[in-house]
Amino acid sequence: MELTELCFAGVARQARAVRNGEVSARDLVAEHLRRIERIDPRLGAFRLVFAEQALEQAAALDGRADEDLPLRGVPIAVKEDIALAGLPTTKGTNAARTPQPADSAIVTRLRAAGAVIIGRTRMPELGLWPFTESSWAGPTRNPWSLTHSPGGSSGGSAAAVAAGLAAAAIGTDGAGSIRIPCAVTGLFGLKPQRGRVSLAPEPQMWGGLVVAGPITRTVADWALVADQVHGAAPGDAHVAHPPRTSFTEAARTDPGRLRIGVSLRPWGPGIAIADEVRDAVQDTAALLTDLGHDVVRLDPPMRDITASTQFAARYLHNAHLARAGMEFPDLVEPRTRAVGELGRRIPRGAVRWAARDDATLTAYANRIFASVDVLLTPALTRPPIRVGEWDGRNVVTALLAAAQYTTFLPLWNIVGNPAACVPAGRTSAGLPLAVQLVGRQHDECTLLSVSAQLERARPWADRIPSGLGHAN
Repeated sequence: MELTELCFAGVARQARAVRNGEVSARDLVAEHLRRIERIDPRLGAFRLVFAEQALEQAAALDGRADEDLPLRGVPIAVKEDIALAGLPTTKGTNAARTPQPADSAIVTRLRAAGAVIIGRTRMPELGLWPFTESSWAGPTRNPWSLTHSPGGSSGGSAAAVAAGLAAAAIGTDGAGSIRIPCAVTGLFGLKPQRGRVSLAPEPQMWGGLVVAGPITRTVADWALVADQVHGAAPGDAHVAHPPRTSFTEAARTDPGRLRIGVSLRPWGPGIAIADEVRDAVQDTAALLTDLGHDVVRLDPPMRDITASTQFAARYLHNAHLARAGMEFPDLVEPRTRAVGELGRRIPRGAVRWAARDDATLTAYANRIFASVDVLLTPALTRPPIRVGEWDGRNVVTALLAAAQYTTFLPLWNIVGNPAACVPAGRTSAGLPLAVQLVGRQHDECTLLSVSAQLERARPWADRIPSGLGHAN
């Protein structure tokens, strides 16, 4: 396999190539760096590229060939809200200057497994939007169409993986921020159970809404990376139950016959679902039926008005806290300040009301899993948005548009369940579509088994964005 092809082959294949001596870790990393140099000026996926350090780490790994390292030499990118030793945690802003004293638990575990951290990927300021754009950094673009967004807030991570600039990336998800970019770039992303992957040195982020996890080309790649990074660390506010098996084993295991509920009911009134999105869900439901599952239509109310109002209050309050917690809060862009100001104005009593019903809503939402094993929904309500599509809107109408776009996603951040974004075909214009699969609490394993079954029946990872293979 030649090097450019290997850049799109994913984590497991790259690790095997290094392990078998098909390619050195240094040569593999060097090829990714060459691709970044050629392609990323068009995409804007990376905020920082660690070229010299990555080559040094790869060369050192080549000198440790006797060690059994599952991710030996694999180049992985990390979103800019994940702590890296010696760098400020910028969170999409210019408002942080103090370097972190140590790597996050996630990065420490990746390095211990032999991964090479190749760069830091872009996000919108404070992760507030389902697109990755800022007035000072410009837009990050979708490798499938440079006029479209790769989503957000982990947009840089997804763009890097989809373009073959990294084998995998780490993203975070507080209201869909792993699932959104995977949905619009044709990748697999699974928001893990809350507490599955430690966020140390942070005990939690955004009041427990945010989780971290891999963004990968295939289900098996996600499982391999997640097997290396999951687990609690001292001080974590949340700890997930141990998985029943390794994630790699789950991805290899047939799920058996499951009862799968299908819901096309948005989380709130008057939200339209595009025909192509509806078709993708129905096609996936038909495929799951063909694969032997018992698929039923199920549109349970999820306390839509109350719960979505509570989420909006928490989101805005957390945006205010996030901005206020930056070293130089006045350096964020006007749009970010406006969102933070909305959060500042929410009365404290309303904030307490918004956060107090988590346990009740969690129990209520999870009643659905008494009758089904997995819930199938749209990932997003429409195909990918264009770069700058909402620029002309004031901040309130932009927030409402974002909430409608992502309506099927935030509930599962509130209640903590694992939820996967699975590629599900293309729009008439050739842009990726996806569906969401939601599992029982602490049960990523079933989602991995079903997602891998769908991938075998409907492969997606062999598709490469036009012009990004042999780049000139």
